[in-house]
Amino acid sequence: MKVLSIFTRFLISCSIFAQDQSIAEGKIIDLTHSFSEESVYWVTAKEFQLEEVANGRTDAGFYYSANNFSTAEHGGTHIDAPIHFAENKQSVDLIPLESLIGPAVKINVQEKAMKDPDYLISIEDLEKWESINGKIPTQSIILFQTGYGKFYPDAKKYLGTDQRGPDAVKELHFPGLSADAANWLIENRKIKAVGLDTASIDRGQSSNFATHVALMTRNIPAFENVANLDDLPETGFQVIALAMKIKGGSCGP
Repeated sequence: MKVLSIFTRFLISCSIFAQDQSIAEGKIIDLTHSFSEESVYWVTAKEFQLEEVANGRTDAGFYYSANNFSTAEHGGTHIDAPIHFAENKQSVDLIPLESLIGPAVKINVQEKAMKDPDYLISIEDLEKWESINGKIPTQSIILFQTGYGKFYPDAKKYLGTDQRGPDAVKELHFPGLSADAANWLIENRKIKAVGLDTASIDRGQSSNFATHVALMTRNIPAFENVANLDDLPETGFQVIALAMKIKGGSCGP
């Protein structure tokens, strides 16, 4: 069965096709964590808040519900736009749809990553995957499964710390993609985008965010805090990843 995976539910009813199968014939997997007060946010970012405006019967007799919400850009399942780490590159509203929709592969590194909270996904990991599954197609979206998604939303296990604020940054421990591997994918496989099931495409102990820089200086976005990667096969699926279209935004939920 072909699998169509999506980061947003906005397009489920539209005419989107998973290769030669329609949505009605394929399987749809939601890769987004719900947004709530439990959502994991970067330790220096404002967390999600939902404010109830109305919830009940009106004087006219009908039921009515409405809320306000506020949040930082970078938290929960989201996309880092290139401008996040590259001056004058694409903001989230300017990322072409072609970069966010297309064939994808999943590279599972959890055997190594679950043993080392500071693990860096390497070129060797990419080559090992290709030796089993074949060459990564050009213009693919690459999703990395570290296994850390199973800890979400437990910040202590997921981030390595449940502390917040600038002093908590040095306590972050979770796997990420090495800059060497990112550059290899860019130069040799011409990828569209990358994503993973941790809070950052760089590992928690990164101080220079070299992987963000490598990707985003080439206008390649990254998806973070991706959910339900266990439900995806290694190959044979497509991704639709449509974030909130924030004008000038460095990120979109």
